[in-house]
Amino acid sequence: MKSRCFQHAREVGFRASGFDFPFDAPEWFERFAIERRGMIGRHGRGGGRFGGGPGGPGGMGGMGGMGGFGEDGMPRGRKFSSDDLQLLLLAMLAEAPRHGYELIKALEDRSNGFYAPSPGMVYPALTYLEELGHTTVELEGNRKRYALSETGREYLAANRERVDIMLAKLTHFARKMDLVRRAYMGEDVEDPSGDTGWVPELIAARRALKKAMLLRTNASADEQRRIAAILARATAEIEQNPAPKQA
Repeated sequence: MKSRCFQHAREVGFRASGFDFPFDAPEWFERFAIERRGMIGRHGRGGGRFGGGPGGPGGMGGMGGMGGFGEDGMPRGRKFSSDDLQLLLLAMLAEAPRHGYELIKALEDRSNGFYAPSPGMVYPALTYLEELGHTTVELEGNRKRYALSETGREYLAANRERVDIMLAKLTHFARKMDLVRRAYMGEDVEDPSGDTGWVPELIAARRALKKAMLLRTNASADEQRRIAAILARATAEIEQNPAPKQA
């Protein structure tokens, strides 16, 4: 008898994408795989919720990057803004000059296949960055090879924290994609709160915080300030240990 998650996958049309669930896939795998399908959507690779072009209809949405994570550490589907994509491209160019297709491949590799923006998103963004003077371009036959200009390097440095957050999210998605692939191959994969994801203690703490905030949705201004001070102290304590650099 096929599992509930396999039946649900067929109901939402996931089989049409050529990707079936293993019969005994855990619930977190089902949620993540369906979320992945929603991001690809009917617009093809890099489309769906990520669809559209920079700044255009169906473009990459508001700040928040690829969105938050669920209480179990799995990602929720949000969109990159056009500015976010431009910053990611500059970050990739900071590593080495690249052609457009190499930039797409670099983002795909960094996210372990989770996110590969379409050429229809990347090339207009590169043209815009060239017009701003953030990149320099070298023609190699019919192809353009992009490099980071000094202006682009300064802009990237001014937005370093924002870039590091987005790169951290891509790294997080890469770990989850590895779990998805292993589950698909029938390996005994534990819940992603193991070594390749959030540990159970952190997940529990996040849930407790969310519950505490929800119960205080009508808090007075003084209570809100008290909570803000607590969170500010917690954030400062967390940041005492530097975050690992994004590869």
